[in-house]
Amino acid sequence: MSKKSASVWTSIPFWRRSAAWVTGTATVLLIWLTFDTMGQIAMGSDADLEKGIKHRIPAASVINYHIDYVMDEKRGHEVPVIGEKEPFFGKEWSNQEAADLLHLGKLASQAKNCMNCHTLLGNGAYYAPDLTKAWLDTKWNDGTMTGITGKETKEEAMAEFLMHPSRYPTHARMMPNLGITKKEAVALVAFLKHMSSIDTNGFPRNFSQSAKRLEGGTHAH
Repeated sequence: MSKKSASVWTSIPFWRRSAAWVTGTATVLLIWLTFDTMGQIAMGSDADLEKGIKHRIPAASVINYHIDYVMDEKRGHEVPVIGEKEPFFGKEWSNQEAADLLHLGKLASQAKNCMNCHTLLGNGAYYAPDLTKAWLDTKWNDGTMTGITGKETKEEAMAEFLMHPSRYPTHARMMPNLGITKKEAVALVAFLKHMSSIDTNGFPRNFSQSAKRLEGGTHAH
């Protein structure tokens, strides 16, 4: 009587070896992705900015530079472009001063619970405009908000708006008065400027085109 050969699909040793192979491969891939991501999200240095070396997350002192947002045809979306130096609130901030300012801005955004209404880097709510690229909103650059607030620069206009939002209604959903101090407002503007310099792979998608469609409104509040 001949023995009938069993199918490999019913072989327990086969499935054990397959499970071990898949688990091992996934573990190696996860470790590689972890180290690759750590490199991708490491913040650059002040020296890198001086030398024009690009990092996905520039140093805090990027607040001393002009930041633009342009279409990269090869990547298929807009990317931040760091330009020449420009005064921020009338001065150039040292790396430590800029780092301290960003830290205060981050704490202020958390204390004021900005993400209760806004989105920051994909986190938060969508009741109010996404703030990830708020610094680059055309309404801060075309003279609209500087004209309304009576300030000479857009950073001063943004700080003024944050301190007194009810004076400058720019959207049907008005920002409430959160009691933001001048020091907190300056730090929050620095925080927003630095965030706009982060390469977010085109997020939020088609930011510039969306901002142009918001006639009478802005992404920046």
